[in-house]
Amino acid sequence: MELSLTVNGKARTDDVEPRLLLVHYLRDVARLTGTNIGCDTSSCGACTVHMDGEAVKSCTVLAVQADGHEITTIEGLASDGTMHPMQEAFRQNHALQCGYCTPGMVMAATSFLKENPHPTEAEVREGLEGNLCRCTGYHNIVKAILAAAQS
Repeated sequence: MELSLTVNGKARTDDVEPRLLLVHYLRDVARLTGTNIGCDTSSCGACTVHMDGEAVKSCTVLAVQADGHEITTIEGLASDGTMHPMQEAFRQNHALQCGYCTPGMVMAATSFLKENPHPTEAEVREGLEGNLCRCTGYHNIVKAILAAAQS
């Protein structure tokens, strides 16, 4: 099937299998490997991207479902070589350990702050319930999100 969408601000048209997951499209076809595959069951959130500005787990979306939509991956957050404020907050607050969950966490957090720009710590923790950090780096992740909310 022909798929036409915008990925990180660039229009793309590709032929894809109807059963191809969006995460595999992004990694294997678009060659954007910042989106990680963690579980293939939507449990971990490592594959979180934005579709039309909303956080989605790309392992639960078929690529053809993204036809006509705008997708933003972790690679698309930075602008002109400058990290997105959330990326910078993660860096400044040491909000990563192994880094595997980080792209999905950053994408989920940016979407969360659009909906709740001034969250409490409890709201941040609840807002991240769909994203897992296997290194248990949650303390600094929460700290980073709260810092980004204040910037």
